[in-house]
Amino acid sequence: MGDLVPLIGEPLALDLVNSRPTADDLLATPDDLRTWWVLQADRLPDEVPQEVTAADLAAVHAVREHTARLLDRVRRGDEPQAADLEALNRAQRAAPAINELTWDGSALAATRRRDGSPGRRLAACLAEAAAELLADPAVARIRECEADHCVMLFLAAHPRRRWCSAARCGNRVRVARHYQRHKAG
Repeated sequence: MGDLVPLIGEPLALDLVNSRPTADDLLATPDDLRTWWVLQADRLPDEVPQEVTAADLAAVHAVREHTARLLDRVRRGDEPQAADLEALNRAQRAAPAINELTWDGSALAATRRRDGSPGRRLAACLAEAAAELLADPAVARIRECEADHCVMLFLAAHPRRRWCSAARCGNRVRVARHYQRHKAG
């Protein structure tokens, strides 16, 4: 991931799409994916594996690309491409989730589990998160950061929110504005 730190805390599907800013891909290598996975661990059902493979990375990249294209179209009210929809559905089917029942001696417990390799399970979970976000009416409130050279997306909880992060882009804009006011004087 280099020097860039990913923004996290938006819906999981947006965090995934935001892992690809304009300059560098924050998920360029299997180690980068593992680092991002650790950052998101409290939001994901599986433990982070010790080793992440190139196949795991490819599965997550595919979900990210299809999610980004779908978000771009759906948040503008345009019809999504069928190939992108099918790709997210295929990613979910690659590691189907079931509620596995177990008996603990006194009661039944249902635990949500997925089959497949760690990368397929992660990709399926991310595709499911994308499907939930895309089908949510809140998708219309997803905006692109207004700061120059920032392409991060965020779900605006407040109608006046303009930046992906007040501490990151918001501060840069305020500092630049301050500089311009004082430079002119």
